[in-house]
Amino acid sequence: MRTAVITAAGEVELRRIPVPDVGDSEVLVRIAACGICTMEANLYAGRMTVYPAAAGHEISGWVERVGATAAGLEDMPAVGSLVTLDGLPRCGACRACRRGQSAICVALQGRVREADGAIAMGAGLADHIVLPASRVWSVGDTDPAVAAMGEPLACVVHSLRRGGFRAGDRVTVIGAGYMGHLHLAVARELGARGVAVVERDKERRTAVAGFADAAVHPSDLAQLPAADVVFVTIASAECIAAALAAVADGGTIVLFGGAPDGPPAELPGYEVHRRQLTVTGSFSHEPDDWRTAAELLRCGSLAPAWRAW
Repeated sequence: MRTAVITAAGEVELRRIPVPDVGDSEVLVRIAACGICTMEANLYAGRMTVYPAAAGHEISGWVERVGATAAGLEDMPAVGSLVTLDGLPRCGACRACRRGQSAICVALQGRVREADGAIAMGAGLADHIVLPASRVWSVGDTDPAVAAMGEPLACVVHSLRRGGFRAGDRVTVIGAGYMGHLHLAVARELGARGVAVVERDKERRTAVAGFADAAVHPSDLAQLPAADVVFVTIASAECIAAALAAVADGGTIVLFGGAPDGPPAELPGYEVHRRQLTVTGSFSHEPDDWRTAAELLRCGSLAPAWRAW
């Protein structure tokens, strides 16, 4: 089979390796679509130097073979089924994994090496992939390109879970990029009382206007009702300051967007204390998030939002 490997900054090799064998608890998938995320962009640009990297972690495909043990399990996707895939392994042994917080596993994507020596960081830019059955999720008749978005969708579900989101909460999303759109769509689908979006760019505000209860420039924050949960999808001090202005007393701010070279932000300790605010981070995803993300894809409830983007 063919597999694309990023070997250095600006360099990609198309290699041929054998189709992997399928273990008893594994599934062989023929890849239909694979998205390009910030991680792949950083690897290619040299901002992230893990080489050679078998990248691509936003993956969908069709099941071609199911291991003997997995085949007997209830709800296991059958041969021919379209699936979305959790392509980022975790070590399962570090302190975080053993506490059920595998999103912050100490091993960089598990550092599992492919047959050709490449480090598997999704390994979805290929013809086939073999994964444990626990990381393969059926999505019915979803469009394969949409099904490949299971991974960012699971990240957003994780973000809502980290924020303690509950049906009936008022939500504000800072930033109307792709992940901001997803936060908006998922919060609405899971029962938010209202979702507002804060965005500088007029074109982006217009793009979300049909789905958000309000879409405003940061200078118009005062127009919004205070939010129970605020999701910050852009790594900037200005956006964190906007979140502090947007959140209700006793509310939660989730720092979803992040960049290691981003500007530092001030966290006013007394304000957090006096207003009883919760400030937390959200990174990657965990198995519980995939169950929800796959069901959102399978039932098609987000389809109108996907088509609009």
